[in-house]
Amino acid sequence: MDNMYLIPANTKSGKLLFNIFRPIDLVLFLVGLGITIILFLAIPDASLVTTVIKLLPLSVCTFLVVPVAHYHNVLCFIKDMLAFYNNRRVYYWKGWCVRSEYGEDK
Repeated sequence: MDNMYLIPANTKSGKLLFNIFRPIDLVLFLVGLGITIILFLAIPDASLVTTVIKLLPLSVCTFLVVPVAHYHNVLCFIKDMLAFYNNRRVYYWKGWCVRSEYGEDK
């Protein structure tokens, strides 16, 4: 009776914004954008180093919300990696839509 479900129980059911972002992802991106705009207005542009410092918050926030394979985005990957190494748990498969034993998808 192993793997008798076709669809995982924790599917998102279209809860993402633009089918990519969670609300916290957009908030994080907008905070990085806001800090970058404030830095551009507050710090005079003198050299390449100051320009890089001004763009750093937006760059970090964009890196965290970029989608990656097998995870939602880099932020979720980091969160799952920390949870895996800090708290080893056993996960049991639970789902809905039971697979037929006599169907074609064995």
